Amino acid sequence: MSQTSTASDAAAHLEGRIGPLAGMRVLEIGSTVAGPFCGRLLADFGAEVIKIEPPEGDPVRTMGKRFQGKSLYAASIFRNKELASIDLRKPEGQALVAELAAKCDVLIENFRPGALENWGLGYAELSKRNPGLVMVRISGFGQTGPYSQRAGYGVIGEAVSGLRHLTGDPDRPPSRVAVSMTDYITGLYAAFGASMALLARHRTGRGQCIDAALYECAFSFMEPWIPAHQKLGHVAMRAGSRLPESTPNNLYPTGDDSYIHITAMGDAVFRRLAVAMEQPGLADDPRFKDAVSRSQHDDELDELIGHWTLAHPLAKLESALAQASVPATRIFTIADIFADPHYQARHAIVEAPDDELGGVAMANVVPRLSDTPGAVRHSGHRVGQDTRQVLRSVLGLSDERIAELSASGVVLCGPDTTTMGKA
Repeated sequence: MSQTSTASDAAAHLEGRIGPLAGMRVLEIGSTVAGPFCGRLLADFGAEVIKIEPPEGDPVRTMGKRFQGKSLYAASIFRNKELASIDLRKPEGQALVAELAAKCDVLIENFRPGALENWGLGYAELSKRNPGLVMVRISGFGQTGPYSQRAGYGVIGEAVSGLRHLTGDPDRPPSRVAVSMTDYITGLYAAFGASMALLARHRTGRGQCIDAALYECAFSFMEPWIPAHQKLGHVAMRAGSRLPESTPNNLYPTGDDSYIHITAMGDAVFRRLAVAMEQPGLADDPRFKDAVSRSQHDDELDELIGHWTLAHPLAKLESALAQASVPATRIFTIADIFADPHYQARHAIVEAPDDELGGVAMANVVPRLSDTPGAVRHSGHRVGQDTRQVLRSVLGLSDERIAELSASGVVLCGPDTTTMGKA
């Protein structure tokens, strides 16, 4: 393939890419959730993200619900990416990845520490060819330390972090959020780290490694309880729907067998709540006169508020508290979200174009940048759908060479769309 056609392919491939990371190329060889979420964030803001999958597909394709045989989870978390299938277990596959890394700004991986080094793909090797490479390394317990070789999914890191110990009701075993929360926390930190490393590279010309450990990223959310244990010996415990030392901040029953969450820990907000309850004297009660006093008498205050909410239906409570400027809400289901006018007005749910399904609903890009916003361009592609395009446009491989790699099982290619429909 000539240089002219390769450049043409690359230009067409990048056409319409917007956002503050436009012009950056990212190689994602991570799997499941944390690595792909990090890559998705960078892709949302304009980076060209090339995701490498094994021929059997990323394990995330087996998670979540399916529609017409397609993983809806993969359609979202792989959005805006080009999906190439290269078998990293084969030396030729490792060589291809090394060549791709030499042409990338960022590499995202979440193998067990040492795995890439065993394949000749460690940072020391890759940075010799590409000194500006930023490598994002996501693992359960970090690249160093006695736990570094332990296997660890997000929920395992969450348990080690202490965050899982705080989740749920105090009279029951620890619960969990029904999403891969720690993977998302870590992917977010990893994308933040990659962005900072790219800013640093602008000054120094050199790349660096980001060591993002699942347990550490979750542990950072334990912030209020770390100094509390050091200075007071306090061991934080599950508190159900209540946020300790922030009162009132709890879920209360309503008169129509529902619940409303009310947060009024600030003095001014609590005074407004007391007026809405038609009990303005509560704000002058010595037990409730300031935030610290309210937290010291949280059971008593929660009982008073719960007695009031039980006398009214949910809709009336929401209306009265909104009018009083007291933060409060029902607990939304996903069905509530799809029907909600605020979500609709802000286009918080978008429908991404999908080759097979026509369109797939997913969360819009956040945060919202006023001048260089991100965008959802397409849903996640099929395994190997973009292998040919990536090998042509990035590495300049000929069709003959790609066919050889495909025949030997090093790569898996989808249909060649550039020749479809031609005689």
